[in-house]
Amino acid sequence: MTAPAAQAVRRRVTVRGTVQGVGFRPFVHRLATDLALSGYVSNTASGVLIEVEGLPEGIARFCDRLATEPPPLATVSGVGVEDLPATGADDSFTIRATEHSTGRTQLPPDTATCADCLRELADPADRRHRHPFVTCTHCGPRFTIATGMPYDRALTTMTGFPMCPACAREYGDPGDRRFHAQPVACPDCGPRLRLVPASGSGLRPARDGEALAAARDLLAAGRILAVKGLGGYHLACDATDARAVDTLRARKERGGKPFAVMCADLGTVERIAEVSCAERTALTGPRRPIVLLRRREQAAHPGLAPGVCPGSPHLGVMLPYTPVHTLLFGLPGDPPGPRVLVMTSGNRSGEPIVTDDEEALARLDGLADAWLAHDRVIASPCDDSLLRVRADGTEQVLRRSRGYVPRPLRLPVAVRPALAVGGDLKNALCLGEGDQAWLGPHIGDMGDLTTLEAAQHAETHMRQLSGVTPELVAADRHPGYHSSRWARRRAAQLPLPASVFVQHHHAHIASAMAEHGLDGTAPVIGVAFDGTGYGDDGTVWGGEFLLADYTGHRRFAHLTPAPLPGGDAGVANPCRLALARLWAAGLAWDDDLPCVTACSPAELSMLGRQLTRGVACVATSSMGRLFDAVSSLVGVCHRTGYEAQAALELEAAAAAAGDADTTAYTFGLACGACDPAPVLGALVADLRRGTPVPVLAARFHRGVARAAAEICRRARRETGVATVALSGGVFANALLEEECSRLLTQDGFTVLRHGEVPPNDGGLALGQLVVAAHERQEE
Repeated sequence: MTAPAAQAVRRRVTVRGTVQGVGFRPFVHRLATDLALSGYVSNTASGVLIEVEGLPEGIARFCDRLATEPPPLATVSGVGVEDLPATGADDSFTIRATEHSTGRTQLPPDTATCADCLRELADPADRRHRHPFVTCTHCGPRFTIATGMPYDRALTTMTGFPMCPACAREYGDPGDRRFHAQPVACPDCGPRLRLVPASGSGLRPARDGEALAAARDLLAAGRILAVKGLGGYHLACDATDARAVDTLRARKERGGKPFAVMCADLGTVERIAEVSCAERTALTGPRRPIVLLRRREQAAHPGLAPGVCPGSPHLGVMLPYTPVHTLLFGLPGDPPGPRVLVMTSGNRSGEPIVTDDEEALARLDGLADAWLAHDRVIASPCDDSLLRVRADGTEQVLRRSRGYVPRPLRLPVAVRPALAVGGDLKNALCLGEGDQAWLGPHIGDMGDLTTLEAAQHAETHMRQLSGVTPELVAADRHPGYHSSRWARRRAAQLPLPASVFVQHHHAHIASAMAEHGLDGTAPVIGVAFDGTGYGDDGTVWGGEFLLADYTGHRRFAHLTPAPLPGGDAGVANPCRLALARLWAAGLAWDDDLPCVTACSPAELSMLGRQLTRGVACVATSSMGRLFDAVSSLVGVCHRTGYEAQAALELEAAAAAAGDADTTAYTFGLACGACDPAPVLGALVADLRRGTPVPVLAARFHRGVARAAAEICRRARRETGVATVALSGGVFANALLEEECSRLLTQDGFTVLRHGEVPPNDGGLALGQLVVAAHERQEE
């Protein structure tokens, strides 16, 4: 007797995750065809819907490979399977048009040009040879062209470019890698480049290939070019041309802040910087962030101009990630040109990145000699991401934007639909609902109307893509923050106005907890070191040890406060911060101290009166300000031209000491206070002994780390808590973070360090979101 033939079965499969705009439907079509299954696949607002019919073993293999072999850019977060009656339909498997329904899916971030498209770009026989917008399902813009969901061409900024017959055939062919690639185009039907010279420059406008050739000539001649990219404009110049770099720095009023550079290829990167295997992976991956690398001491050709990154041992480097970038460096046979370009955000200092063409012509007037623009609209600004790679190969993202946004983060706790607006510095907002959070792109510092408008636009765009309709708005507790005032106005627009204001450092610690998947049922010891944050007592906090969960926090210990003379004006003058710290420690302002000689007699007299009378002096426990003060005290940096300059230069000095010295300065620890007075006294004594500045800086770094470890040990003895979260902008300092982590791990602590979520205020909104989910609402 023979066994009966297996009966066909039918399944409905729903796939959630980043499954639209990544070639998922063609992948499903090929998989079903290979397994001789029938049915269909379609996009929905919730993800991808599949109905598949065939023999049980084929269906089982189909479901398994669906989750384990997705396309390169896809991320499968969930697969649901439902049995259906078999229909006995024919053997075909089809791709159906998008089903419009309610729900939520995930849009992939913008991705660097893939190897296949680069080959076509360079192939004279290919119809997309030198096409500045070559793309396919595996690469190119997504977030910055999407205007809504589901992700179809009609809901992108490509809707104004009707496809030619050849592109339409590729778009409709499930076997083609451009099947339903929404930005697909070619020279016959796609966006076009144009070169717009500055008024009075004597240059001629140009289009297409001529525009590219003219742009390359301008860069080679030392001119400054505004280049429209995926998420906004860059300002570019030859990074080996000292005159061009200095001109750009002066026009942009950038002070001494380092520029990022783009190198033509990995070989060029390795000639100017040291590159580890992990750093190479970060540089060449599909996200293509700016990666902080250590500069080679004697860079071979092409040597960088001194003005690219003055005073910094590190260099921010990225590789080309659009066809336009590749063409700017040139293809085989092109005239030689620069192999390293400064690529800095296209904006004036303090303003958001420019995306609109007419706005670029106005706001970048006087900065650029010409504009290399195109007619594909940018739906949302998205600046370059920035990260560093730790010694253990893990990454610490310092600016999370292009290549990451809008990919959601999985939350360990459910949140009601909410908007968190972040802080006033390094602003990035966050939307959340259920177990997902969407951190928005980097916006910048909320100091003027243009930045506020950029934040409002970012919220609208992120709501369109995530489908979150906020019922609650969370913000920083600082009453004077622009972001907090915006949050109040935004909350008033809700059907039932609801807002929660979260203490700054509590939000920092909560962001680290959320990133590491902690559900908040157990507290952590939170070490929050940053430059400024509004404290519960109305003073400026920033050197905090908190016992915290999502429901609240208790201040266990903190850096001993000192006056902050002149508020923001004082922050720009580390020499004044050093004098204030010496005054608070009872140490004399002797003439042999660098911070004293950096000030004029009139400035010293004014500051002395100010401190004695307490005029315009707010108390601060900020660790960031202590780093600034020590930087001036040892003679490294007395006046700053950009945020964190003094602390960065102090870190660079400490790194130069290497392992030659292992001494650490000792803080006074008593009654919940971490007193730097003994450290300052020891620094003054060592200065007078002629101890090298790098050794002084290294001893200070080690002293801070050892004090932090000891306070955490005391907190553990008192509470039993053995998990420590390190957060706040000071932990972008690689030396300090590494030493704190090493000491705490040796002591048996579980240490939470930031990875994809920035430790600075760029990650603040995530912490606000999860705290707001637990706090009492403040109407």
